[in-house]
Amino acid sequence: MAWHPHRNSLFSVYTADAADSQISVLNLKKTEGRSNVTYLEDKPHVKGIINSITFMPWEDTCFVTGGSDHAVVLWGEQDENVWKPKTLHRTLHSSAVMGVAGMQQKQIVLSAGADKRIVGFDVLAGRVDFKHLIESKCMSVLPNPCDFNLFMIQTGIYTYLNLGYLWPVVAHGSACSLCIFGYRVHERQLRLYDIRSMYAELHSFGWKQESSESHSALINQAWSPDGLYLSSGSADPDIHIFDIRYNACKPSQSIRAHHRRVFKAHVRSHERATSAFALVLLCCCLILVFAFELKSCMQLIREEELVNEHVFDSEAKLIQYRQTSMESGFY
Repeated sequence: MAWHPHRNSLFSVYTADAADSQISVLNLKKTEGRSNVTYLEDKPHVKGIINSITFMPWEDTCFVTGGSDHAVVLWGEQDENVWKPKTLHRTLHSSAVMGVAGMQQKQIVLSAGADKRIVGFDVLAGRVDFKHLIESKCMSVLPNPCDFNLFMIQTGIYTYLNLGYLWPVVAHGSACSLCIFGYRVHERQLRLYDIRSMYAELHSFGWKQESSESHSALINQAWSPDGLYLSSGSADPDIHIFDIRYNACKPSQSIRAHHRRVFKAHVRSHERATSAFALVLLCCCLILVFAFELKSCMQLIREEELVNEHVFDSEAKLIQYRQTSMESGFY
């Protein structure tokens, strides 16, 4: 699911099988006491589950979906509640697209797939901008909210050995039980990339998986508002927090707060609350200053009226009037 940037509707994705509707829109502007749910007519995905939906951080409102049919589709808003799809690519991934996202400074759509590929597609140019190939399945992609060149990839915990290393063992007929085609990867579930370094991984983060369960695509990460911290759930179950400013693979802090797997954890910053308090305090000060200035202006107008009415026939009486007003709190 994904919220519309205006926060007035919620978009949900389904499956492309059985020729059913693939996307629904829940309009939160209630009409006649109930919410309005509509289904988009177009069905660009051809089979399987639609794994991801994300609105792009661009001027024109649009969102992207990635599905099990290897396709990445861009949906543009043609009119109110009218969305038209455009297939960006369908052959760049050889397996299911698990996550999609958009870069802020360039109209590039990121897609991460179970085929271990990370693809950056330039929408304006209509071509691939960069590709990455890693040794593990990609489960999701998450751009940094502050540094628009950075993005994080979540990977699975299983990877595969090169059969070239196993062949000498098998050829000599010794310990054939060693023909295991995979091993468990610990402490590298999260990979940090920079779009300016096309093929280089900046850093990797992770934790030692205690549970025997495989890393689920339902376990997701979240950036802190300042883009310095990354939080992740796990199947252990722990909440892991990473600080990307330090060159360490292990979590900066791990919190065991649940009894079963943690799907997602958000880092909440106090900066917003502090900024809101400062704004309220500033408004109160401005109101007080305005009230004081208004009170002074009223006093000057009153004095001018009394002078015009010849109430004060001498400067001494005017001074005495001002002193009396100050004592009564009028000034």
